[in-house]
Amino acid sequence: MELNWLSNLADSWLDRSRQDRLPHAVLLTGPVGVGKRAAAAWISKQKLRPDPLALLPVYPIAEFEHPDMRWISTPEDKKTIGIDQIRALVNQLNLTSYEGFGKVAVIEPANDMTVNAANSLLKVLEEPPGDTLLILIADRVGKLPATIFSRCQRIDIALPPEAMALQWLNRFQPGPAWAEALRISGGAPLRAIVTLDELDISKSMAQDLQVLGSGRGSAIEVAGRWSKLDTNFVLNWLSQQVNLTVIAASVGRTAADGLAIDDSVLHRMDRQNMFRYLDTINRLRGQPGGSYNVQLTFEGLLIDWADGLKDCGLTLPVDGMELMLARR
Repeated sequence: MELNWLSNLADSWLDRSRQDRLPHAVLLTGPVGVGKRAAAAWISKQKLRPDPLALLPVYPIAEFEHPDMRWISTPEDKKTIGIDQIRALVNQLNLTSYEGFGKVAVIEPANDMTVNAANSLLKVLEEPPGDTLLILIADRVGKLPATIFSRCQRIDIALPPEAMALQWLNRFQPGPAWAEALRISGGAPLRAIVTLDELDISKSMAQDLQVLGSGRGSAIEVAGRWSKLDTNFVLNWLSQQVNLTVIAASVGRTAADGLAIDDSVLHRMDRQNMFRYLDTINRLRGQPGGSYNVQLTFEGLLIDWADGLKDCGLTLPVDGMELMLARR
């Protein structure tokens, strides 16, 4: 199914292709679930096996195998893209094109590359061998080295308008509660497809947040349940809820649509510590998996929440940096 909100990107790319003005390296940025990987697959196909009928990227992503294409991603058993992967890619790019249309390499997410891997890629970015196109996908631009960032042409993929996103989702699968899934996913349509399966989990977590925020329940028990879920999902959801709490406390509840807690809990929260608490969560979101104890961290965060954010103060080292975590 065509991703119609990517029409400007597609039109611009096709126009530049006709004028022979395509870059050697592009960096696709934007929120998770906005279609960056679908765009990368479409651009790759347009480069190596152009299809005049394929005017837009599609979802699910169309399988595209080609001897001159390499798709580099984070191995399932690892948390980073390592230097060996990039060195192997560089060697492959230096070989002669199989079909004579050049070569394409997609690296996703590029922000998962180790420092050594990124450094190994620099020379290729500076002097691409032959007719090579490098496509880097970044879910978190801030984690990319400046040397990589500056050598790519950035293409930022923005969220579509809500009405367009809902219309697309209802055509993709009529019936589900897409409005709520889209809201929880931050407006990203493809993320909403995944989020739909997580709605029940979100509702359970919202109830936990309300109970703990009321000074009832056990933060330890809740942390035990939450630690069994996907860590990124939990932190992203909690970040969104705390951000809505900040908005509600600052400009009123009507501006914080989707806030899981009621006013009684909102009024218990220490407003001065809300930003500090949100910063802690967002910094955790930027940490690689395995660099901290998930359950202990969730326990600390939820104990502080249950205490009304009155005493967020213990500093613990995480992956070589000092990170403000919740009091235990």
